[in-house]
Amino acid sequence: MALITLRQLLDHAAERGYGVPAFNINNMEQALAIMEAAAACDAPVILQASRGARGYAGDLMLRRMVEALAETWPGIPICLHQDHGNDEATCMTAIRHGFTSVMMDGSLMADMKTPAPYDYNVQITERVARMAHWVGASVEGELGVLGSLETGEGEAEDGHGAEGKLDHSQLLTDPAQAEDFVAKTGVDALAIACGTSHGAYKFSRRPDGEILAMSVIEEIHRRLPNTHLVMHGSSSVPQELQNIINENGGQMPQTFGVPVEEIVRGIRHGVRKVNIDTDCRMAMSAEFRRIATKNPREFDPRKFLKPAMDAMARLCRERFEAFGTAGNAHRISPLPLDGMAKRYASGALAPVPSTSKAA
Repeated sequence: MALITLRQLLDHAAERGYGVPAFNINNMEQALAIMEAAAACDAPVILQASRGARGYAGDLMLRRMVEALAETWPGIPICLHQDHGNDEATCMTAIRHGFTSVMMDGSLMADMKTPAPYDYNVQITERVARMAHWVGASVEGELGVLGSLETGEGEAEDGHGAEGKLDHSQLLTDPAQAEDFVAKTGVDALAIACGTSHGAYKFSRRPDGEILAMSVIEEIHRRLPNTHLVMHGSSSVPQELQNIINENGGQMPQTFGVPVEEIVRGIRHGVRKVNIDTDCRMAMSAEFRRIATKNPREFDPRKFLKPAMDAMARLCRERFEAFGTAGNAHRISPLPLDGMAKRYASGALAPVPSTSKAA
């Protein structure tokens, strides 16, 4: 079974200078589309499940599905990652149900709406990292609050999203504070705030340096050249998918996502994990609408789902290829959790990986 921890995968990505898209899943069709794309281009995979996805699909179903995927595609390393864990219990139950990696999002309080004090973030993230490392699982932390630099607000997604107006300092990760946070928490990866946000409505215009602060990523990478950085809210919201949706009964206002070329720029400056959810939802829903419009008498769900899976697989493959992930699956020999636990215990896996190379 080719399950892998986030730490091992991102160490490999850093050594070879590529990034890994982390795709959110809620059901079998999404997971199959991702795996078909990965197999077609020999890419390792990060499958993410939010608390909402775990509630929707069920932990047992997610675990059994990922086990089946790993058996079907034994040559593709798979990391199963908890996205935006809100407390210790969420993270620990994820690990108990087969997740090899968890995100402890201490940037918000447990309600996932209220911005948290820095000390709270440090303390809870350090506790989760310490517990997870005992069994070999990886931990991603977050510093800074995800939200729009245009509106000063967060965007709710699966119960996660800051409420109310946020000031500029909250919406951008402080590079000096990032150094302190990584040293004190021992996280394996650091999610940073740079103006990206959840959902489709990220920017009202094509983003530039005023509303997408890639310079923050570059400065953090300069200070922490061997720390694995993570970009959340990084769907590109393709114009062609917006068009298909609206041409077939949708009412999406014009919107702009994170350009792929900006993500590639981030990968050159230490970004190793790139969170993508909205693009996948749009790819599938565009096909649902197109088929319903073209064949209004159709009622067989399979006639909707198979083309939708193909559309999502095409999008996923595009991201694997653009981020340099393609061609790397066969180069990785996944270590089991107990092997990773021994490496943490021995000190071979320091909070800042000395073996990784800046891209």
